[in-house]
Amino acid sequence: MSDSSAPRAAPAEIPQLATGQGSALLRSLTGLLANWLPEQRWFAGKGRPLGELTLISATEILPCGPAGTTPGLLHLIVRAGASAGRASEPRAAEGDCYQLLLGVRPALPEALAPALVGRPTEGPLRGRAVYEALHDPRLAGLLLERLRAPGRLGTLSFGRAPDTTIPTGLTARVLTGEQTNSSVVFGEAHILKLFRRVSPGINPDLELPLALAQAGCARVPAPAAWFEASWPGAVGEPLTLGVLQPFLAGSTDGWQLAQLSLETGGDFTSSSHALGMATAEVHAALATALPTERLAGHQLEAIARAMMERLNEAADVVSALRPYRDGLRRAYVALADHAARGGAALAQRLHGDLHLGQVLTVAEPAGGGDAHWTVIDFEGEPARPLADRRQPGPPVRDIAGMLRSFDYAACQHQVRGNRGAAEWSRANRAAYCAGYAAARGTDPLRERELLLAYETDKAIYEVLYEARHRPSWLPVPMIAIRRLATAG
Repeated sequence: MSDSSAPRAAPAEIPQLATGQGSALLRSLTGLLANWLPEQRWFAGKGRPLGELTLISATEILPCGPAGTTPGLLHLIVRAGASAGRASEPRAAEGDCYQLLLGVRPALPEALAPALVGRPTEGPLRGRAVYEALHDPRLAGLLLERLRAPGRLGTLSFGRAPDTTIPTGLTARVLTGEQTNSSVVFGEAHILKLFRRVSPGINPDLELPLALAQAGCARVPAPAAWFEASWPGAVGEPLTLGVLQPFLAGSTDGWQLAQLSLETGGDFTSSSHALGMATAEVHAALATALPTERLAGHQLEAIARAMMERLNEAADVVSALRPYRDGLRRAYVALADHAARGGAALAQRLHGDLHLGQVLTVAEPAGGGDAHWTVIDFEGEPARPLADRRQPGPPVRDIAGMLRSFDYAACQHQVRGNRGAAEWSRANRAAYCAGYAAARGTDPLRERELLLAYETDKAIYEVLYEARHRPSWLPVPMIAIRRLATAG
């Protein structure tokens, strides 16, 4: 459920490729993709069988004909249909749509062997090597060239910000690691983020940075270019596929700096205070650039009910939560009681998934000076439907996410026996809130019911995530669960 109970339009349908147009291509790739897709970090259907694949669109960015030795580049949008079983999973009932960029070569160079998807045994690509194109610098560079020249190609449309220069001849390298999307860095100038699971509607990671750039907020890199998918005559908004932004070479994220502080015993509170101020600046700019609203009591009660439902669902899955369910519920009861007494809250557009990994600084300042923080990745929680991620919500939701991140970093060290980690968390959480209050004039600690409810909700999300994806990490968020269950 979103942060607002205002009614929303039903999501637009994504047209399917006309029967026969892509049937031979899809048949030739289905078996390969059925094995390859579930292994990708960004595939959302972990833990349930892959349903039927439907080809939504196919565009040759570079011809994939049989002649010659030059690589082809094929852009696909496929729907992985719903399968029986985990119907309570997000979007499981309707299936998910994914963006794929596939290279095609007669023979695959040894350097690209790890990117191999497979070799079709039938259809138009029979016998050739099909592989993840982003690992091929030549094909990734071609995508950058398309972004330099706005226009259409099949279902794809490419746009560029006015007065933006995108250099030519930049070497492409794909980033590795745990990402729910894919990112390619071009030289030291730009980074292209490609959204893997896509839905109709502008992605907040394009929408909000564009709005912030127009508002003159320097805390967020302004988009240089982007591309979308749309269909002539289709009803609804295009699908945002990728965003090109300046690359902050030499930067370090807040999570790495927090870990260093915990390991060395160095002071981090001045950086945390500066981070609170940066968060407040971004919130103020978003409230100026985009509409705000007031959440009345009945809307806050709806938020509390949704949180209770998520707690119950999580406890059904993770047995470790069950002894703490009644204690955790108290935060939601307190929010509902606050709402019933006439409580209200400001709602505005938010970052949506704010934590220490989403903020960058070029270097930890020497001599205890303030860090200059840049905020990135406005996509929101990728598991939530796009329409929900675009809804306004109370600013304390972002603040709760960052407070949980401080605590999460500390709890990792607590389980390793770092006795000072709990105090580190308390000090940096307080410094962050003080910085926010100094910059915006509103102290998030004064919204106690909302803040505690959102922090509890986030901790439950962390428990569910770790139980499903990294069970050995489950003791880390459980430290917070025990603390929050006794908060009062």
